[in-house]
Amino acid sequence: MKKLYLFDFDGTLTDRDTMFLFLQFYSPVQYRFQLLKHLPLFVLLKLKLADAGKVKRSFVSSVLKGQTEQKIEEKSQHFFEKYYPGIIRQNALDFIRNIDRDNTESYIVTASLNIWVKPFAEKFGMHLIATEAEFRNGVFTGNFSTKNCNGKEKLYRIRQALDGKKYDKTIAFGDTSGDQPMLKWADESYYRFFQ
Repeated sequence: MKKLYLFDFDGTLTDRDTMFLFLQFYSPVQYRFQLLKHLPLFVLLKLKLADAGKVKRSFVSSVLKGQTEQKIEEKSQHFFEKYYPGIIRQNALDFIRNIDRDNTESYIVTASLNIWVKPFAEKFGMHLIATEAEFRNGVFTGNFSTKNCNGKEKLYRIRQALDGKKYDKTIAFGDTSGDQPMLKWADESYYRFFQ
């Protein structure tokens, strides 16, 4: 039986949000300054009065815009080395270690940016579907080259990535409303399964 596993990342496999953690790790001083500056936007976001994708882009851009792809990749690797496996839920680690690799294909499907999730996906031997950072001439523009990979966009990107591949069973794991389209689409779905 050929199975497909779809894992949300933040809060599902991890025990916290990695965007804040990574940006703080990347540049503590800039992070603190920009966090204060963006607090009103985060309040509006909590009240559902602001667009999550736009707020995320503004915050990520405020810390990383103009940084080289090489430096971001190096920092992402250092971030992984510091926080793996500490931020990964133990139940999730145990589950991933026991996946039957011969008969299973696995994807991390996350609204987080590919730049800091990629080392985790590689460690897990999984494909990655994420919000993609836009680079020009090896420099981060501050923009995303895809839509924010959340909600309906998650399902759209999954279908795009699979492109005609067939599985006997699709199993999805998530922990927020942004995972619901993916969870509803899967044959089996688990909400906050590793918590």
